[in-house]
Amino acid sequence: MQFTDFSKLDLQRLPSPCFVVDEVAIERNLIILNQVARQSGAKVLAALKAFSMWQLGPLTARYLDGICASGLYEARLGKEEYHYRQHSAEVHVYSAAFSQSDLEELLGFADHIVFNSLSQWRRFQTLIQAATIKRPKLAFGLRINPEHSEGSVPIYDPCAAGSRLGIRISSLEDQDLEGISGLHFHTLCEQGFAELARTLDAVEKKFGHLLHQMSWINFGGGHHITAPEYDIDGLIARIKQFSAKYQVQVYLEPGEAIAIGTGILCTEVLDIIDSDGKQAILDTSATCHMPDTLEMPYRPDITGAGETGQYRHNYRLGGLTCLAGDIINDYSFAQPLNIGQRLIIEDMAHYTMVKTSTFNGTKLPALALWNSQTDTLKIIREFDYNDFKHRLS
Repeated sequence: MQFTDFSKLDLQRLPSPCFVVDEVAIERNLIILNQVARQSGAKVLAALKAFSMWQLGPLTARYLDGICASGLYEARLGKEEYHYRQHSAEVHVYSAAFSQSDLEELLGFADHIVFNSLSQWRRFQTLIQAATIKRPKLAFGLRINPEHSEGSVPIYDPCAAGSRLGIRISSLEDQDLEGISGLHFHTLCEQGFAELARTLDAVEKKFGHLLHQMSWINFGGGHHITAPEYDIDGLIARIKQFSAKYQVQVYLEPGEAIAIGTGILCTEVLDIIDSDGKQAILDTSATCHMPDTLEMPYRPDITGAGETGQYRHNYRLGGLTCLAGDIINDYSFAQPLNIGQRLIIEDMAHYTMVKTSTFNGTKLPALALWNSQTDTLKIIREFDYNDFKHRLS
């Protein structure tokens, strides 16, 4: 999925490897999400766990209501960088568990704090009550587990058997929920409205009696709202119906929907070898720079490349680490690849930069912003030895 023709970008203007994000495409996605918010009454948050390019924080704040974080550091980033003029974004944070020191800091600036268990909610009551005296609008929620799976990959399914994420209804019955004003669930992963609709049916069936006690609910992330063919009208209608039925403020927290189709990873061919077929070794790495290609797994698109056998010249593209499985996938090209040639790996904005590592001392890709309308290019940051060294001891 790619909304921008990055073949118009002169790749020789870039260091390699390099993540490049088109700010025009980002704004296109933000406009769609803003439309959903305006027409449905929902508030939309940017999930920083998927896309944390905070140079675009002010642009994001122009269209969305705030950010959601998975811990203290993301929450601080949202508070510091996602604002526009005098407008501060709402900061929502959830974690599978909070340390006392992290929670103490979060209580000073976060707007919504969501707990994964009743035990943590109860354990920190002294801190929570002291914080609410100072900040009466501070809101608290619980993450629920609807026990309804829509995902096909267990590692990404929060409702899989044995999941540690969210509270089951059996653990909430007859519990004192005083001080809890909202519920949160997150069950989807790059999915459409039909999957959300079925999940909401499960939530209403199991937790509907509790929703009448709440003032807000967070539908979580994984909504592919900005993808082609997403049923935006269906989403808007269901949000309006849900809000009216339970008299709650609905929140959505898409991450990939902000960044899908907006970015690439530019990489260079370092070597070509023969080993049961031709293999091209790149200056990037699946395991270090795009680990979802191995964890999901999935095959990323490469501009100008086809499936094996589709074109005359076939290659397996691999990374430069020592991991035997550091393989991106198999591709074919109309012309033979050359050492020094630049390639475009498509749709590499979300869940890439936020997951990079320096395994093997692999250099992190540079970060760049490009405007596909004006051809303006800004290299935001390049990484060097010191970035590797100072992560270690």
